[in-house]
This record gives sequence, structure tokens and C-alpha cells, in this order.
Amino acid sequence: MRNLILLLLLSMVLVGCGEDYNIESTMSEKVTDFQFTNQDNEAVSLGDLEGEWWVANFIFTNCTTVCMPMTYNMSQLQEMIETENLDVQLISFSVDPENDSPEVLKEYAQNYDASFDNWSLLTGYEFETIRELSIKSFKNFVQAPPEGTDQVTHGTSFFLVSPEGEVIKNYNGIEEQSMETIVQDLNKVQ
Repeated sequence: MRNLILLLLLSMVLVGCGEDYNIESTMSEKVTDFQFTNQDNEAVSLGDLEGEWWVANFIFTNCTTVCMPMTYNMSQLQEMIETENLDVQLISFSVDPENDSPEVLKEYAQNYDASFDNWSLLTGYEFETIRELSIKSFKNFVQAPPEGTDQVTHGTSFFLVSPEGEVIKNYNGIEEQSMETIVQDLNKVQ
């Protein structure tokens, strides 16, 4: 009888340890609380995203390599989400907040035909703050520019975040076909 009770307790604990989202999860990290500033000088916090599915990435506007295809792919993802009539927020965190003011982010995103209905580009923090959020919550590498350059080193993943604020999956943000996988996964979880 004692073993049966222990088994029942263990199953209740295991059931409470995570959601079954009907997709293959590659991560399980809680996003640290934040409140930053978007391209319209409005505050956006983790609390604002509660109850919403969202896709995040880390970019900066004067990036000369990976950010261009990543931002293009985020723009394509936005179009695909609209076509599929999915309710999803897109969040791009700047890893160069010193240079990426709200105005700079807005102009940058407009070059990619961004709609700001569901896409927020965030800034308004110290570099160390976004570095810590990126590493701790998303397991996404971020390193300050080497001496003599202005190019921040950062990971290229896109991240699917649950309505509970848990990062549950990462995707290759440079590959266009990953956007199709994200949409397929979003269709399964919504």
C-alpha cells in the first residue's frame, strides 16, 4: 500500500512538471521577468506576454552578418502567421541597446515590411542586462564586441515561448525552412 501511495504521488509530481504541447520540445527554461521599451517607446514586459504564444530572437541593427537573414525570416514568419490566422507575438531583443534606440529599431524593422501589430523590437536596458537574459532564460550566447569592432557576437536561434513564459523549443533562425517548422508547431499548440 505504501508503494502504491508513493507511486501515485510521484505520478502527480511528474504530471505537474511540464505541459504537453503536442510538439517535440528541445528546451524547458522559464523566462526571467523583464520590462523593456519597444520601437514605439512603449513598455513591454513579460507580464504583457502572459497568456500568449510568442517567438523571440536576438538581433541588432548595425549587424553585418546574421541579423539580416534573421530579420528577413522574422518578417516572413509574421506573414505566415497572418496567413494561418495564428495569434502569436514576435519579440526581437536588441543586443546592442546603446545604439538601438526605439527610433532606430522602428526604421530598421520598416525596411523589412514589419507590422507592429504583433512584432515588438525591444531595447532600453544595459548590455549586461540583455546578455544575462539571453544566456539564463534562452541559453543563447551573447558576447560584447571584440576590441576595435562594433559587432556583438550572439546566437542565431528563434525561440518558441509558451503562454506560461517557458521557452520550449529553439529553431535555426537563419534557415528559411525553419519558419515553416515554427508555423507547423504553432498550429499544433494553438
